[in-house]
Amino acid sequence: MLDIMLPHYGDVELLKLAVNSVIAQTDDRWQLTVLDDSTADGIPEWFASLGHARVRYQRNPRNLGVTGNFQQCVDLATEPFMVIMGCDDVMLPNYVATVHALVAAHPEAVLLQPGVEVIDAQGAVVRTLADSTKRRVYAPKISGTVVMSGEELAVSLLRGNWLYFPSLCWRTSEMKAVGFDASLQVIQDLRLILELVTRGGTLVATDEVAFQYRRHGSSLSSSSAVTGGRFSEARDFFLATAARMDAHGWHKAARAARWHLSSRIHALTMLPAAAKQRSGSSVTVLTKYALGR
Repeated sequence: MLDIMLPHYGDVELLKLAVNSVIAQTDDRWQLTVLDDSTADGIPEWFASLGHARVRYQRNPRNLGVTGNFQQCVDLATEPFMVIMGCDDVMLPNYVATVHALVAAHPEAVLLQPGVEVIDAQGAVVRTLADSTKRRVYAPKISGTVVMSGEELAVSLLRGNWLYFPSLCWRTSEMKAVGFDASLQVIQDLRLILELVTRGGTLVATDEVAFQYRRHGSSLSSSSAVTGGRFSEARDFFLATAARMDAHGWHKAARAARWHLSSRIHALTMLPAAAKQRSGSSVTVLTKYALGR
């Protein structure tokens, strides 16, 4: 079985779409657990009406926040592999079959990255500048299946994180051993992945498209990027990561962390939106970060 964990705190209709995309899988070796961090009306009743033996719903008695709910997903997972799916994303019908096939072919894998399509708020497949840059500049060329590990993988991700966190399939025992850093808000996925890599974890990526990642401007990461909050967190993270990579003997990875070039370029792309909002403090934060100050 595959544990599909779905932390929820957003749009109810998109949540239903996400859940139905799991139910529509061609491979039935899955169980879905929804951990609801919202107070929206009608959600418990909707799940009760599904009457599906492999769909479980739990409303948190108090709001845990994004990272807290992510950690709860890890704590409650029981199967050997797990997914922390975005509550506004969509699994294509072949997702579970694809990751099971990857696990069978690569039983040593700690991380599995299927092919991903990017969709907008209305569900249309789109090509954004950010995603095109990920694929053409930072991501390795994937034809069929690619296996990566060690400093090579760390350097690749520190130059530009080309993975899609909600689409990843993780080895549960490794997730439980590392866990999420409660001090981070929007870069916790990269920190977790790098910890797994330094522990010897292997990534297996395929070009078989099996997941739709929704990108829209109302997300926490997008809003914090415009205000500059994301980059204040990122600066501290990359400097600390550089020190850890040096201590690990991965000096190329440490150099990539100190440069964190793709993150600085991202800050530059946020400057027009910050200027449009007439936020002088955000413009200052973004400019300093982009220039490496």
